Amino acid sequence: MSKRIAVYRPLPEDLLAELKRDFHVDDFGHLDDLDDPGFRAALAEAHGLIGAGRSITAELLDAAPQLEAISSVSVGVDAYPVEELARRGIQLCHTPDVLTETTADTGFLLIMATARRAVELANLVRRGDWQASIGEAHYGSDVHGKTLGMVGMGRIGAAIARRGALGFGMRILYSNASPKPALEDELGARRRELDELLAEADFVCVTVPLSAETERLIGERELGLMRDSAILVNIARGKVVDEAALIEALDTGRIRAAGLDVFEREPLPADSPLPRMANVVALPHIGSATHETRYDMAKRAVDNIRLALSGERPLSPFNEPACTPA
Repeated sequence: MSKRIAVYRPLPEDLLAELKRDFHVDDFGHLDDLDDPGFRAALAEAHGLIGAGRSITAELLDAAPQLEAISSVSVGVDAYPVEELARRGIQLCHTPDVLTETTADTGFLLIMATARRAVELANLVRRGDWQASIGEAHYGSDVHGKTLGMVGMGRIGAAIARRGALGFGMRILYSNASPKPALEDELGARRRELDELLAEADFVCVTVPLSAETERLIGERELGLMRDSAILVNIARGKVVDEAALIEALDTGRIRAAGLDVFEREPLPADSPLPRMANVVALPHIGSATHETRYDMAKRAVDNIRLALSGERPLSPFNEPACTPA
C-alpha cells in the first residue's frame, strides 16, 4: 500500500500529478482552516505533509500518529515546532537556495523604492498632482556609494550585499552570529556589532530568521541608534521589528523611511497606519512571489517529501530527527 501525503497548500497541477503517481494524495490545497474535519481525518493516516503558511502545533502532530516527514514550501520554519519534530523523529524539509536571488531582488527593490520615494511620487502622478517640475520637497536619496548594513548575512543577506557592493559601489557592514571571511574578501564587507552597524548605516536591511532571540530585535532603542536620514528595510519576518516603535520612529522623523515586505500581522489590519504613511513602501509579502521561483519552491518541496518517504536524504533537510518514527 502506498504512503499517504496530505497537501495543505496549492501545488502546480503537474507536480500534484507527479506525487499521485507514487503516493496516495489527499489534496487540501485551498483549505482555510487546519481544523477542517476532512483534513483532520486525513492527518490520522498521513505519512507526509506538504504546505506552508499555517502553524503546525504539537496538538496537530498528536492527530497524525504515522507522520514521518513535513515538507515546507518555504525557507523559514518559524511555523513549525522544530524541537518537537526532531523528538518525534519527524523529518522537516524546507526550500532554501531556490528563492535566494528572487527574495534578494525584492530586498533591493525596497532599498531603491524607499530611497527614491518611487511609490509616493508615482501616486502623485496618478492623482494628477504633477503640475510643475519636481523640487527639493520631493527629492530622494542616492543609493550608490552609501553604506548598507545587513542585519543577518545568510544566503539572502549575502545576495543583497552583492547587489549593493558590486552593482552600486556600496560599503557593506554586517551583523551576524558568525564571521563571513569569504564575503569580507569578495565584497570588502566588515562585521560590526548590531549597535555599531545601526549607527553607521544609511540603509539597514533585516534578513535574520525569526526566533526567540530575534523577536523584536529592532525596537525603540535600536531605532534610536539609527541616523535620522537612515532607511530600514525588513524582508525577514514582521516580528523581528517592533512595529509600534517603528511607526513612532517614522511618524516623528526619527528615521527617514521604511521598506517593508513583512508585518507582525498579515494581511495588515485595516487600521494599520503603515500603508498610509508617505515614507513607507509596504508590500504584501512578495519576497519570492514570481512564477518561476514559486514553481521551483513547490518542486523542491515535492522532491523533498518523495525522498524522505522513500528513506533517502531529502535535498533540503532542516532537522536531523532524533529517532525513526514507528
